[in-house]
Amino acid sequence: MSFGRQLSGMQRMPGSAPISGLGPWPKDVGIIALELYLPSQYVDQTELEQEDGVAPGKYTVGLGQDRMGFCSDLEDINSLCLTAVQKLMERNGLSYDSVGRLEVGTETIIDKSKSVKTVLMQLFEDSGNTDVEGIDTTNACYGGTAALFNAVNWVESSSWDGRYAVVVAGDIAVYASGSARPTGGAGAVAMLVGPNAPLAFEQGLRGTHMQHAYDFYKPDLMSEYPVVDGKLSIECYLSALDRCYAVYRNKIHAQWQKEGSEERFSLEDFGYLVFHSPYCKLVQKSLARLMLNDFLLHPNPNTETGPFTGLDAFRDVKPEETYFDRDVEKAFLKASTDMFEKKTKHSLLVSNQNGNMYTPSVYGCLASLIATHSASQIAGQRVGVFSYGSGFAATLYSIRVTQDHTPGSALDKLVSSLSDLKLRLDSRQKVSPPVFSECMKLRQETHHLAPYVPSSSVEDLFPGTWYLTRVDEKHRREYARSAPGIELSAESEGVRSTTATEQHIPSPAKKMPRIPATPGAPISN
Repeated sequence: MSFGRQLSGMQRMPGSAPISGLGPWPKDVGIIALELYLPSQYVDQTELEQEDGVAPGKYTVGLGQDRMGFCSDLEDINSLCLTAVQKLMERNGLSYDSVGRLEVGTETIIDKSKSVKTVLMQLFEDSGNTDVEGIDTTNACYGGTAALFNAVNWVESSSWDGRYAVVVAGDIAVYASGSARPTGGAGAVAMLVGPNAPLAFEQGLRGTHMQHAYDFYKPDLMSEYPVVDGKLSIECYLSALDRCYAVYRNKIHAQWQKEGSEERFSLEDFGYLVFHSPYCKLVQKSLARLMLNDFLLHPNPNTETGPFTGLDAFRDVKPEETYFDRDVEKAFLKASTDMFEKKTKHSLLVSNQNGNMYTPSVYGCLASLIATHSASQIAGQRVGVFSYGSGFAATLYSIRVTQDHTPGSALDKLVSSLSDLKLRLDSRQKVSPPVFSECMKLRQETHHLAPYVPSSSVEDLFPGTWYLTRVDEKHRREYARSAPGIELSAESEGVRSTTATEQHIPSPAKKMPRIPATPGAPISN
């Protein structure tokens, strides 16, 4: 008996659509638009080295970090996400009633019950749209990826009602004074998800690894600071990368075999690779790590010419014994230099200039990749994305960039929207390390304080930034928006939705109905 006949004989649940009424599978589901919010202030890492009395290059060379963005007491996770979502909607001419799912990925917890998502629903009030699925998703830096997967899965499911999904990943990464503080940062990335996307998720190609470890965690709910086991954290990250790559390779080999191909997958099959970036140097080491995997998995690597030249001495090493092997690391960093320059280096713009944003980190890298290339350069490319969150959870998946890079295409619009990223980074205000330290001290002293009114100046914020105005005696938070720039026309008072553009982009349902109007329409595969 066919699967279709089995289903036709089953009792249908109340409220579910008949099998014959399902529309076509949404095509090319993925990221349609992407918006970043970065804090308006940063500290220079070279100056921070001098202030901290460490060796020159410890932060800039050893970590690969040049600048670190940070937030004053005016900003919290709610304000960051409010800003990112509203800017996404405004810059893309979207109406709030075209969104059917909104999910937040964050590890910056300021309330143990109320979600950031519910705060963001204030943006939808003027539209009258309260039919919006999704909630907060949390596991260290992996929450944004989990939220994104949920959004993609929703669009590809029978639950999809034809509207867009919005995913926002945001965090404020701060550490106690000491060796970990230079690896901080802050920001938010909002993504529009739907069909016919210029960045489409490749179906069935996700390699995931999850395991229990206390490498990085936040047991003190009264503090923003984490507990970190630095060495264990690196080992967990690299071991997860090994496992995810192995699973991904197995899955793509299975797909290729079904298509009649016996080719072996390698890093060369990725046009570009982006990684979760706690600090830039770890990303460079991660690409070298994947090359080590390719070398060990190759049945007969050429060590006379090509990228594996001179690596025959490492043919029999065991990956699990090489996490801190300096000889292996040095050899494969050198071997992967050209590949890093071509496939990964450009993705580190935001990470290098703003620091680790936690959940948005890998998507800041994706945005950087897009911002530093033309539409024609990335069209048709497969982009590998490695997401990692301590505790720990990790996935390596791939995105296929559309071939259409003609002027006015979805890809052209996406690239154009991020073309000012370098300008945005350069327009921030540099503050001295002492001022930065005072700001961190203020955040520490006022964390979860109620009642409280922030003391920092709104004038230091970018135009159109949401900020905290007060916390009342019951810990209820109130927000306002700084005066928008000339490209915006939203109200600056209160939390309200905006219809800043003259013409809104309709939801996907108006282009591709999920439930065909004709009764008994056949299933379309």
